[in-house]
Amino acid sequence: MIQAIFVAKKAKQAQMAIEAVKVDAGKGIVGDRYYGKKGNDGPNITFVAQEEIHAFNQHFEQHITLSDTRRNVVTHGVSLNDLVGKRFRIGDAEFYGVELCEPCSLLGRRLANDNISAAQVVKAWLHKGGLRADVIRSGVLRVGTPVELLD
Repeated sequence: MIQAIFVAKKAKQAQMAIEAVKVDAGKGIVGDRYYGKKGNDGPNITFVAQEEIHAFNQHFEQHITLSDTRRNVVTHGVSLNDLVGKRFRIGDAEFYGVELCEPCSLLGRRLANDNISAAQVVKAWLHKGGLRADVIRSGVLRVGTPVELLD
């Protein structure tokens, strides 16, 4: 299920939580900084599991929020790693799971503090950082909508 949706109009700009958003096939989230861009930045949309954020906070005694990973969609009760190479639907929109959204040094620096180094952050999020996906059928995403596997 979708727990939260975040967009930022520009890179490095704070993300805004929204209840619903339109996604366009091959382009991503309407109004987001990566809309229509692909190339080196990867697929159109990113997902992260709320359970992984909670586990990180518990294990490392941190207090990151749902938006601190800078992923677009926060899910609950979904095994995102299992969606790599698979089609899935959220409402009337369809997606293809392209690859894991592995942590980068930017995420490490963003979440590092006096109690956890950037390298420790990156290691902690390895294989847990979420999913990069392509939008293959346009639609609207809403908080509270379930994720349905199609393959």
